[in-house]
Formats: sequence, C-alpha cells, structure tokens
Amino acid sequence: MWIADGWDDYEVLDTSDGEKLERWGDYFLVRPDPQVLWNTPKKLKQWNNPNGHYHRSSKGGGQWDFNHLPKTWDIKYKDMMTFHLQPFSFKHTGVFPEQAVNWDWFSNKIQQAGRPIKVLNLFAYTGGATLAAAAAGASVTHVDASKGMVNWAKENAQISGLRDKPIRWLVDDCVKFVEREIRRGNQYDGIIMDPPSYGRGPKGEIWKIEEKIYPLVQLCSKILTKNPLFFLINSYTTGLQPAVLTYMIETEIRTKFGGKVTADEIGLPVSSNGLVLPCGASGRWENE
Repeated sequence: MWIADGWDDYEVLDTSDGEKLERWGDYFLVRPDPQVLWNTPKKLKQWNNPNGHYHRSSKGGGQWDFNHLPKTWDIKYKDMMTFHLQPFSFKHTGVFPEQAVNWDWFSNKIQQAGRPIKVLNLFAYTGGATLAAAAAGASVTHVDASKGMVNWAKENAQISGLRDKPIRWLVDDCVKFVEREIRRGNQYDGIIMDPPSYGRGPKGEIWKIEEKIYPLVQLCSKILTKNPLFFLINSYTTGLQPAVLTYMIETEIRTKFGGKVTADEIGLPVSSNGLVLPCGASGRWENE
C-alpha cells in the first residue's frame, strides 16, 4: 500500500463504527467512511465533541452538525501548498488528503526530468494535483466540469503563491476536451485523472466510470508525447481494483511507450493505533 504520511496539518486520529475522526488543522471532524467495518472503543475525547459531525441519512445524503467550526479555514501541505477548506453538503471538505502520496510521486518525476514538462489534470477538483505539479515546475492544464471547483482551485493556487505559474484553467467535460485535443494535435508529458464514480458534465453529460474509464484511457494515449513521463489514474470505485487499473494501463499505455506499470491501494495512517485506513487505489505508469 502507498501511504500518505507526509501531512502535519491533517491526520486520521481514529476509526470506528463506520466513521473516522480527523484533525484538519486546528479542527476535528467526524465523517462517515464505508471502509470502516469495525466497531472498536472510541477512547479519544474528540469523538464526543468534534467541531463538525456529518450524519448520513437513511434516505440518502446527510447533514452536518457544527460546533464552533468556521465557514472556511486553511491547511498546508509541506509548506508547498495551501488549501481552503469548507464542509460540503455531501461530507467532503475540498481536499482528499490520501492523494498526497501521488502528489509526491509525480512531483519527484517532474523535478528529475531535466526538461520542460506539460501536465494534463482531468477531473481536477480543487486542484491538489495541479498545484503539486505546478510547484514542481510543470506547466499544467486543469480541467473540471464544475465552474465552482475550478474557481476554488484558482483560490488555492493564489494562497499557495502559485498564481503566476503556467496553469490553464478550463471548465469542460473531460472526455470532450481530450477529443478536441486529439484533433488539435496538442500533447502532454504527463496525465493525471481522478474520475468520480458518477457525475455530470457542464452540459449534463453523464459519466459512469465503469463504462467510460477505459475509452478515456484509450483517448488519452493519443495525446501523450513521444517521450511521456508519467500517467496516473485514481479510483475510489470498488470494482476498479489495482489489478484492473494495471490491466488498463498495461494494454493502452505500456504497450505503446514501454516503461513500467505499478498499482496499489492508497491509504492514510491512523495515529491512535498505527494501522492504515484504505482510501481507494491508484495505477501508475512511468517511463524508464
């Protein structure tokens, strides 16, 4: 498992009974997590009086209970990036901390490349991967279907001191954007994608990951340069196990460009017991 253990401003303190207790900077949140199947004693006092507790509804969705939690606040990652946080109506906060293990991986690849690197970040959300790639020295094209998420990512870039970095911000359907890039002849040295299980594009385009992900990987293989640096897929969908990610990347990327493919679960350390909370999977290709 690849473990995101480089955080100072974030930690998973404990997990039990379908929930995780987290510290986000100076504030403590309790949020549901479907991976937490165990029911261990909740010994930490923060379980009893968190700043925010998201309760799932039996009818779907859920709601927050807040206790002296500001509307927004900031956390940092390795003094490289700063993120605005805000609780969403669907339990998220604006950052997926486990992705830091991938940020570190491709940042090292970019820094060691010894040449200009162009990166495409698809389903780019609030810009964690975009900021990491830009901070490492890449020029980045950031694509997400949500205007609100793209604006949030721009704010994160500004407060991280990366406003003047070469980042192109686009509100677009990711599949349609890649199709247009093929026609335009635009190419990239690295591609990152963090697709949702289900979503809609800016014009109502429906995305179902099981149906769309492999055709998108095929399309993306056509906009890689002749000497690409890396390719990354993240997945929170149970059916996309590391072996499935490996198979897709092997057949569409490695057969064309050589290199090597690795895939594994990603996770976050749990500080109260030394165990690791699984948080999905990632598939990586890198040029050797």
